[in-house]
Amino acid sequence: MAQSSKYSAEQIQILEGLEPVRKRPGMYIGSTDLRGLHHLIKEVVDNSIDEALAGFAKNIWVTLHEGDYVTVADDGRGIPVEIHSKVGKSALEVIMTTLHAGGKFGEGGYKVSTGLHGVGVSAVNALSEYLVAVVRRDNKEYFQEYTKGKAKVKVAPMPEGQKFPFESHFQWPAQGGTKITFLADKTVFSTTKPDLDRLEKQVKQVAYLVAGIFFHIFDERSGKESHFYFQSGLATLIKHLNQNKALIHPEPILIHRVLEDVDVEVGIQYNDGFVENVESFANVVPTTEGGSHLTGFRMALTRAINDYGRKIEALKEKDENLTGEDVKEGLTAVISIKMDSDKIQFESQTKEKLGNAEVQPIVSQVVKDGLEMFFEENPQDGKAILEKVFLAARARAAARAAKDAVIRKGALEGMTLPGKLADCQNRDASESELYIVEGDSAGGSAKQGRDRKFQAILPLRGKILNTERARLDKILEFEEIKALVIALGTGIGDTVDYEKTRYHRVIIMTDADVDGEHIRTLLLTFFFRYLPEIITKGYLYIAQPPLYKIQKGKELYYAYSDEEKNQLLKKTGNEQQVLISRYKGLGEMNPDQLWETTMNPENRVLKQINVEDAGEADEVFSMLMGDEVPPRKRFIQTHAKMATLDI
Repeated sequence: MAQSSKYSAEQIQILEGLEPVRKRPGMYIGSTDLRGLHHLIKEVVDNSIDEALAGFAKNIWVTLHEGDYVTVADDGRGIPVEIHSKVGKSALEVIMTTLHAGGKFGEGGYKVSTGLHGVGVSAVNALSEYLVAVVRRDNKEYFQEYTKGKAKVKVAPMPEGQKFPFESHFQWPAQGGTKITFLADKTVFSTTKPDLDRLEKQVKQVAYLVAGIFFHIFDERSGKESHFYFQSGLATLIKHLNQNKALIHPEPILIHRVLEDVDVEVGIQYNDGFVENVESFANVVPTTEGGSHLTGFRMALTRAINDYGRKIEALKEKDENLTGEDVKEGLTAVISIKMDSDKIQFESQTKEKLGNAEVQPIVSQVVKDGLEMFFEENPQDGKAILEKVFLAARARAAARAAKDAVIRKGALEGMTLPGKLADCQNRDASESELYIVEGDSAGGSAKQGRDRKFQAILPLRGKILNTERARLDKILEFEEIKALVIALGTGIGDTVDYEKTRYHRVIIMTDADVDGEHIRTLLLTFFFRYLPEIITKGYLYIAQPPLYKIQKGKELYYAYSDEEKNQLLKKTGNEQQVLISRYKGLGEMNPDQLWETTMNPENRVLKQINVEDAGEADEVFSMLMGDEVPPRKRFIQTHAKMATLDI
């Protein structure tokens, strides 16, 4: 994996122009909302990370300026500025204005790169109202400005006293480097204001994976700054992911080896929870849909644990092998591979799944060898992991028996729908929706007020089980959860089939009080832990019933927030004859009111539930709903003043 320090115009290869990016931005950056805006920052940061991976940059700075300008800088070699022989333009201009042009193609540029197609920084330029690139090479500074991807002037030495349309007090302390400042195009993006919290999470995740690199974030809008540096990256990340959990073994298992030019780094640690949290990366890019590296890891983990169980005779000859499902329970793991950028294959430009088939056996070999060595050197930890996995296997058998018993009674597989379910007439799942309603009173109103063609109602009595603290066999004993699973049609556990989901809108509708919030949280915990694809497929929603009814004579208004209530009061003149009613429960509404305010697709407000950061969501659910009290107590003490109490 040796790197060449030669980096000049001849290493820049050109494939095609920039116009497609402005025509179809979603193809290149995923979306044009806040997520897409932060993807622009990521693309520029990735270029600096490439310099770090190549061994030339030690610092990366990200600055948020007033006026929505963003600067990303590094202390690497600086983008080449000399004339590219094939096109007669500066290499900097070629990189910034040409799709598929960069040091990631051909020989002598980057060996390992976060980019795949070379569209990164040129796509940012195409989607920016304004961009300026400043390069420092051999103690000289050069710059070029652009508008919507087109160069305004030729690349030139930086004139003394040069002014840009953003204020910046930041200078990087380096003899070489690249500094890019851009302003996203407001005609393309729904927002051009970066979010500091989101940026910090984005940068921190990368910092874990490129240990030994300093990351610095400055927010000139608020005066805040943060710095990240991890000497032992994966170990720190694993400990962070497990920080609110009771551990089976005290230290993470760390495996790192280069095999057949693939750099494989893996961190593993078991906790006493019931679900897994596994994150995978390829060339520092999160592969949220997994791929060959994740498959190789899973195969090796299952095989190594089985082999160790046989070796120490914890698994007898007559015993069945442990399954992949058994070794998942309580597993926290990070798999990160790095390989030649000209060989890596992702299944899309958004790089969510690694496609290289040859990586699977490489990762499998590295992980199996690493685990065998760990078990040999740490027999106490090895036995603790085996005990955890054996417990999971017994629970899986109990869950299967419980599920089989339910199926024998004619449920779970959709043979008999629960009696409390008022189903809809439509059998097309894409047009059908299920309202999960708190209590019989609201359930009665919802059943009468709904459009029975496409709306089904399932009333739940009381609070469901906290599924964060229970295994599947105990969960299936709980009647309300069983009724929900039967109504959904998905099944649960090792036979779940999301293709059988009977409704593509599953809407949680609870009262706007403390009990309603608690029931909503318990339901969200259940879906996140046991039917997560209901969330990732975009099927899960939360209904937004009104908080206030405002009546003036025969005129009737509904307000969904205090702000909306105040606006309506101004509109009605805030006179004495205005009657304001605060809704505490859905049961207070008659069927017509519930339909008009909360269930009518023409008027209603629904919040779609999505999980952008699975690791963070796992951490929050563990902290709020798990067995460990101290982290929850700290959270409550820290945020108590932010709470709005409805007393």
